Amino acid sequence: MNATAAAAGARAWWLLPALLAMLFPFAFMAAVSLSPRGDITLSGAFSGGAGLQHYRALFESAAVSRYLVNSALVAAAVVALNVATAALVGYVLGRRRVPGERFWTLGIVASLMLPKQVLMIPLYLVLARLHMLDTYAALIVPFAVDAFSIFLVRQYVTGIPLELEEAARVDGASDWLVFRRVVLPLLSPALAVVAIHSFLTNWNSFLFPLIFVDSDRLRTLPVGLALLSAQAEHSVDWGFLMAGSTVASIPVLAVFLMFQRRIMSGLLAGAEK
Repeated sequence: MNATAAAAGARAWWLLPALLAMLFPFAFMAAVSLSPRGDITLSGAFSGGAGLQHYRALFESAAVSRYLVNSALVAAAVVALNVATAALVGYVLGRRRVPGERFWTLGIVASLMLPKQVLMIPLYLVLARLHMLDTYAALIVPFAVDAFSIFLVRQYVTGIPLELEEAARVDGASDWLVFRRVVLPLLSPALAVVAIHSFLTNWNSFLFPLIFVDSDRLRTLPVGLALLSAQAEHSVDWGFLMAGSTVASIPVLAVFLMFQRRIMSGLLAGAEK
């Protein structure tokens, strides 16, 4: 046992350089945000004192508060819709025999191979035809259904014993009651992964909100920060930008640290069956 622990400890030391390499950008971002001059050089960021003037300027801006609210509203709506659609569609594809079931499943898997950037122009044209550009709907509706989430739930459903549902039906439960009372609680690990993945993706989304929204009142935090920090004529206010990026990173890090065990259990569920 001691030899096994020693071997595991030796392997862990090899991961230390990789861990430091991943943590360095966050440390550099925080250091620049605290630097009085907002210096983006290594010597300037990690020396010369620290101050909170960039954070004070950030929170004194009414626009940033609006951007935070917009990001929170959009992320909450997309997460709720992703969880609902993934649970319903994933369950149907995993349990029911529907026309073209194999075609739909293969289509979902094939869509995972497409880069998101490929969808920019088609989505823009569709939203323009529907008169949804520059609205909250443009930030929510295109992302209400996620192929990865549906496929994850579908695979998870196939691992749930069918006897549990049949026993509930013998007791007189309807299909909807079986789904709500029996299947949905068992799907909680997979749905937790769906919710966390959806939140992380949409909270950090930059490209699509930049294209689909023009009004300042509808901008999300990543887009708003990029535009605010670039308002200077000949330079970028790096201290202000890094302060905003640090604030925007806090919810993402908090969600990941709080639910990292559930993320792993959901992703690895059924791997040992």
